[in-house]
Amino acid sequence: MNPLHPKKLLLTKWTALQPVSKNKHFLVTKVIAPLPPDTPIKWLEMEAVYSKTTKIIDWRELKDITQWRQGWV
Repeated sequence: MNPLHPKKLLLTKWTALQPVSKNKHFLVTKVIAPLPPDTPIKWLEMEAVYSKTTKIIDWRELKDITQWRQGWV
């Protein structure tokens, strides 16, 4: 897998390997800018494709290959 960078994750597609409430496919809809702006990015907002619910996660969780896979599988 390619190395991840938080600034390039916007609008990327992800598949949860353990779906919850029929939510398996997600889209990164927002990279949450930190305050103050010179600190590193930590949070992303992801939207479930099926239910349109959103959740906020630490972007480093996407590196865990036991939970997430890039793209829609």
